[in-house]
Amino acid sequence: MSVEQARELVAAARARYGSDPRAAEQLALCAARLEQPLRVALAGSLKAGKSTLLNALVGQDIAPTDATECTRVVTWYRSGSTPSVTAHYDGDRILPVPVQRRDGRLTFDLGELTADRVDRIDVEWPASALSQTTIIDTPGTSSLSQDVSARTFELLTPDDDASGADAVVYLMRTLGAADVQFLGRIGQHVGGESGPLGVIGVVSRADEVGAGRMDAMMSAKEVAARFAGELERTGLCQAVVPVAGLLALGARTLRQSEFAAFEALAQVPSQDLQVAMLSADRFARPDIALPVDPGTRAHLVDRFGLFGIRMAVTLIVLGVRDSPTLAAELVARSGLDELRQVIDVQFGQRADQLKAHSALMSLERVLRAHHDGPLLASVQRLLADVHGFTELRLLGRLRSTRVTLSEDDVLELQRLIGGFGIGPAQRLGLAPDATVAEIHAAGVAAVRTWRARAEHPLLDRFTANACSVAARSGEGILADVAG
Repeated sequence: MSVEQARELVAAARARYGSDPRAAEQLALCAARLEQPLRVALAGSLKAGKSTLLNALVGQDIAPTDATECTRVVTWYRSGSTPSVTAHYDGDRILPVPVQRRDGRLTFDLGELTADRVDRIDVEWPASALSQTTIIDTPGTSSLSQDVSARTFELLTPDDDASGADAVVYLMRTLGAADVQFLGRIGQHVGGESGPLGVIGVVSRADEVGAGRMDAMMSAKEVAARFAGELERTGLCQAVVPVAGLLALGARTLRQSEFAAFEALAQVPSQDLQVAMLSADRFARPDIALPVDPGTRAHLVDRFGLFGIRMAVTLIVLGVRDSPTLAAELVARSGLDELRQVIDVQFGQRADQLKAHSALMSLERVLRAHHDGPLLASVQRLLADVHGFTELRLLGRLRSTRVTLSEDDVLELQRLIGGFGIGPAQRLGLAPDATVAEIHAAGVAAVRTWRARAEHPLLDRFTANACSVAARSGEGILADVAG
């Protein structure tokens, strides 16, 4: 499946049904979707930390995190040359929205507009992270207001249309029946008959799993592994990653004054600091004697949480001497680097494939309505080409399922199915300038190796299936080279 193939089918449908106003509008949207950046939606329950994670991913504080009217509206974040915010309301009306900072936090001032009148908010912002990806921040799915939750459902799982997102990052603090049910709905709309294609789970606010202790992320990784096992076995998502979103955002926007405060705290005897940090309220109390004033301490808790403060101080004690190094270390320990890597492998490198799939899902609905058998058959043939998505699911399962292969063989398998890049040379572990002949020879060897491994009688079923997928990936490389 390719974007070019999808373009050709959409063009053919527009040529046939361009005179039908409703069909023409739907097909125009299909065509536009293929040319736009990949759409990734952040979804999850109320207070799951979606806006904080969005800010961490972008590396700028651009999404409001306070509970105002704007957090009850679906908000699209796109790349733009200058910052601008626009509210679309009452069906077809548009209103420029002022951006304000209240108590140091960004918020959008909707004025007299209430959330129930706003269809969506469009934010254009000059951020490199938005150049290839449009991020959609959605209201909490467990909101007390059914109308608020319904906006998320209407975007991701509409009754009469394809999903508005190409991929979904689903944030959760627990894994309940409502989460499983919603993930199932997402899978049906984003993936259709292929099942969920671009769905990643995030154990959000992961530092709170361990109550802010230094080993909090270890506890969160155990929780993520448990969630992953439950969700990946049922095919509801490809991976589950723990992320301490508050720490990630604080680290990516670390200020020199904050680094200086951490340095001062690092001079405090460990036992005294532990006693002072028994709780966030205690840490910020004026009667607690520390070399950082109470206002700054409260600010650090607000920006990094107790876990982030403990981690920053520990890293400085261990030898970190400047703010850029500290920021990088904190980002890595927040889980954000791991999430970004998973997003790149699962979404970024397969953006064209995911966009083509979304467009074809919408096109299929139009063609069914017009009973166009020949074009519909062509669309369904492309939608049936799901090996790329089989690779995605296997990459997720390999994160939490044991395989009876050596570590080197597992790395080779991950590479071949696109875990480190989807180019032929990358998949085969060759140099970027490898010749066609070298790629062909390595591809033939890979197919033979993994086909033989798949047929080994002592392999468990999962490992045998994984080897078969790898062999099929090798065959795909050979087909591409031959083409």
